[in-house]
Amino acid sequence: MRGKGVCYDTGFFNRGVSTHEPFDPEVVERELRIIREDLHCTAVRLTGGDLERLKITAGHAAAAGLEVWISPFTTDLTSDELLDFLAALADHAEGLRRQGAEVVLLTGSELSIVNRGIVPGETFEDRANLLTPSNPQLGQLLAAVPARVNDLLAKAVTVVRERFGGKVSYASLPFERVDWTPFDIVSTDAGYRSTETADRYADNLRALGAHGKPVAITEFGCCTYTGAADQAGHDIIEWDTATVSPAGLDGDYTRDEDEQATYLRELLDILTAEDVDSAFVYTFARYDLPHRSDPDADLDLASCGVVKALEDGRGQTYPDMAWEPKAAFTALADYYRG
Repeated sequence: MRGKGVCYDTGFFNRGVSTHEPFDPEVVERELRIIREDLHCTAVRLTGGDLERLKITAGHAAAAGLEVWISPFTTDLTSDELLDFLAALADHAEGLRRQGAEVVLLTGSELSIVNRGIVPGETFEDRANLLTPSNPQLGQLLAAVPARVNDLLAKAVTVVRERFGGKVSYASLPFERVDWTPFDIVSTDAGYRSTETADRYADNLRALGAHGKPVAITEFGCCTYTGAADQAGHDIIEWDTATVSPAGLDGDYTRDEDEQATYLRELLDILTAEDVDSAFVYTFARYDLPHRSDPDADLDLASCGVVKALEDGRGQTYPDMAWEPKAAFTALADYYRG
């Protein structure tokens, strides 16, 4: 596997609430050097919805010697607003590329859910609630998605390639049925393996490779509780809809860092065997899901982060950082060091 990566969240914004606070550029620079030097990543996928944060983080990632996958994860933009966002990002990405950085620019992430105009709904929650198995109109909704997504992506690729000379991709979902013709790399956020998908997981990877282009798994990972590996990304958070923030866990769970670490090793073995070009573990940190000593209030159980964010104080392994590595951090570092 060429690109040994991890996702780095610069802040996913929903109704003005960010998943990465505070955003301190000096801390970001330090974390990206840890990702390169201690986690032994060769690539990083930068996600988030704030243009300036993405620019700052991309610069630090390039300086750290990482291959920089700039992957905007915006919310509630119109198509025109997204294209303007991508134009500005492409200009910056081209500047980094001309300075010698290896840069891949993605034209968005999961646009059918996060962007306006593809699935009905003014807000991210409106659209996400429609795209659930309990919706009797789900089939009709999904049937309309591919044409709308591909129309937008065609415009996005044109905007990006007018300004950026590097490789271009898109972080897709399976039901979007992306036309990969104008892209250099086939990428998917659906890299999670659960008990329901385990028997066809490798086959799905081979299907992506049938396009004749390099394949990237832009998101895969596991939470930090017993049974998480079977559920693959299942959300166990009770969300406060008024504040768009986690109110607590939705049940009783047992912390299990070893299960998370084992899951990552198993999937990396599969991705390597299937000749995946690049893979990005989700994620480095979830600052909005901090670790707490009270097991019933430990939001880190719901986090796929390879480090656990601390509400107060600093870690022991990195005394200047407000987090502590999990077992998954060590497992990933060992695997990537190889």
